[in-house]
Amino acid sequence: MREALAEHNVEANLLVISDGACAIQFIDDLDAWALDCPELVILDLNLPKRSGREVLQHLCNTWKCQGITLVVLSSSDASEEKADALSLGAHHYMRKPLLLNQFMELGATFKQLLAASRAKGS
Repeated sequence: MREALAEHNVEANLLVISDGACAIQFIDDLDAWALDCPELVILDLNLPKRSGREVLQHLCNTWKCQGITLVVLSSSDASEEKADALSLGAHHYMRKPLLLNQFMELGATFKQLLAASRAKGS
């Protein structure tokens, strides 16, 4: 992901959280402390310790981060999972590309999403 963002000159700090439990703790810390919410969250549904679905629910129930853009990036193309993620509050559901060049193009997509988020917040 870092390389895909760099290839498209995306100016953003990338924070990688390795499991669902740590992600939920991070969200709780955002609520408890004077921390800024991320502008964009890219979430995998298959996380260790706590599922991405739980993380998504927790994030959507956090009053402080209501305006952020939520993207689920999943290896699944199941319509039920997509519908579930969108009903929980995800703004976009994308299937992880199988080919490296397609994955690298995600950088352009995320650049556009960040630009839209920043324009909305202005």
